[in-house]
This record gives sequence, C-alpha cells and structure tokens, in this order.
Amino acid sequence: MTAETDMVFRFVNSTDADADTRTFRVYQVIGTAAPEELELYKFSHSMTGSSGGTTTYQRKNMNSLTFETVGQISWSSNTIASVVYFGLEEISVKDLRKVKNATSHSRRFKSGVGAGYKWKISENRTDLYCIDSQDKYIASWSNHEKILRVTPRASAMLDRLVVTCFLNVWFKRLGRW
Repeated sequence: MTAETDMVFRFVNSTDADADTRTFRVYQVIGTAAPEELELYKFSHSMTGSSGGTTTYQRKNMNSLTFETVGQISWSSNTIASVVYFGLEEISVKDLRKVKNATSHSRRFKSGVGAGYKWKISENRTDLYCIDSQDKYIASWSNHEKILRVTPRASAMLDRLVVTCFLNVWFKRLGRW
C-alpha cells in the first residue's frame, strides 16, 4: 500500500437532522500540508412512496463543474438495497456483494469484463480494504475517519469503488456483512 500516492476521499453525512443516512457527500482531499477538499459526489436518498426509496448519486463533471447523475441504488426496504445502476448498467446488489461461503469475510464484485475484486474486513474488524484478483491492494476504508483511499491505477473504476464501499459499510453497520 502506498498511502502517499493514493487518492483520498472523505465521506460526509448531511448536517440536516431529518436527512436519511443514505444522503451524503464525498470530497476528494487534495494535498497534505494544507489540504483542500473538492466535492466530487453527491448521494441523495428520497422516499418514493414505497418502503425503500431510491438513492441517486451524482459526480462532478470536471469540465463543466456541474453535477451529473451517474447512477442510482434502488431499495426494496429501508435496509435492503436490491439494484444498483451505473449509468444504464443494472446490477443486482447480490452481484456486487457475492459471498464465496457462509463464513467468508469478503464480498466479491466485478468491474468491466471479468475483472474480479473483493472487499475484505481489516484485522481491526471495523475497516475494509479492496484487492484485485491478484491480491493487490486497490482501496481501503477507514471507518473512524470516514476516508476511502484509492490507488491511482483504480481511478477508472472510481464510481464502482465508491458505491460498493458505501454498500458494504451500510450492510456491515446493520450487522449483515
């Protein structure tokens, strides 16, 4: 792990007391001495009249500096996500959190054609890290800091890492790892 060169993203929950915890923002932390933060993602959860609702996520277009919707998460209840949309690509949450066996401490997902990855629980039992199919580190989540670190080589799949990190943290918090 080369933490100095990793891209750093800080997750910040809404300050609105009535906001759902699925409403949050993700800031890219740039620099170390006097770090700046660039708002990069907005996650907004709305109730749709059903028991679950939809979480829409937007990413800042760095050319126009406007936020564009890049996907959504459909919830079948207040605690169970069923489908994630990455643009037009629809993926079952089960396929983004595959379990190899009942005692597994990892959740597998794919990005692109056949590229396999997995989120694993760290030794401290609160943090997560993500590795590729060659067991090479690509991302880590600090639960205490609410920080996601991503290697530059994984930047092309940033949307997928941000969303799968969020989902795994969500389900782990509910005791459904």
